[in-house]
Amino acid sequence: MEKNNAPMQDVQSGPSSVALPLDRVGVKDLRLPITVRVKGRGEQQTVADAELAVDLPSKLKGAHMSRFVEALKEMSHGLSYDTFKSLMADITERLAAKRAYARLRFPYFLEESAPVSGSSFPMGYDCQVEGEYEDGHLRFTLGVAVPVMTVCPCSKAICDEGAHSQRAIIRIKARFTGFLWLEDLIAIARNSGSSPVYALLKREDEKEVTEDAFRRPAFVEDAARAAALGLSEHPQIKWFEVRVESQESIHDHSAFASLSMRKDAGKTNRG
Repeated sequence: MEKNNAPMQDVQSGPSSVALPLDRVGVKDLRLPITVRVKGRGEQQTVADAELAVDLPSKLKGAHMSRFVEALKEMSHGLSYDTFKSLMADITERLAAKRAYARLRFPYFLEESAPVSGSSFPMGYDCQVEGEYEDGHLRFTLGVAVPVMTVCPCSKAICDEGAHSQRAIIRIKARFTGFLWLEDLIAIARNSGSSPVYALLKREDEKEVTEDAFRRPAFVEDAARAAALGLSEHPQIKWFEVRVESQESIHDHSAFASLSMRKDAGKTNRG
């Protein structure tokens, strides 16, 4: 049987039957190993879930999806502002796009010690880097999601015994100058509820954590404002967004509070 040596048809580069531009076209749920810098302790290996996209003009039927994967393969496994920017520049070049978008989500582990016994175990935090790239400029955002405990101030004030408490998730996104550590964002979030959450607690730790939390009751609004205050005082953070969701223990709903703030419009974001 003779081989057909004729060039294969490039369907994606052909015209679209509906001439409308698309804001984002890409791939998601790609996993890859990466290394992330650890404050004062070198690097940590983890696994990232990637989402990559570009804009698509009205004249093109589709994007060459394999080129996203090829660009990701070329990225250094060390995650930094420079490697992330290089990835996005590579994507725009490979797909002849004007704009690119990328997000890498990954677990990041910190050893957290219990307040009395000192018992420790790694706490896993959901983190992400996200970027939008156009004309050589990258808007780079660092994000974390941190669980905390909150005790309801109203419940404490009106009840003869106890008060309802629950877990809340504090989500922070930040843009900044210089280098911003994940540890800084995690610390701000952990200090913004009634109490941090720990992976390992002995009885003496449970007593201390519970009593400390009841000394510091906090609405979801209080936690959002406390996180915002900590972020506003950080010298490198120029923009941030905080969203706190309280997974209510006695109500058939969750409660949330959010805010965003731009501290300095005159400086370029850099991570």
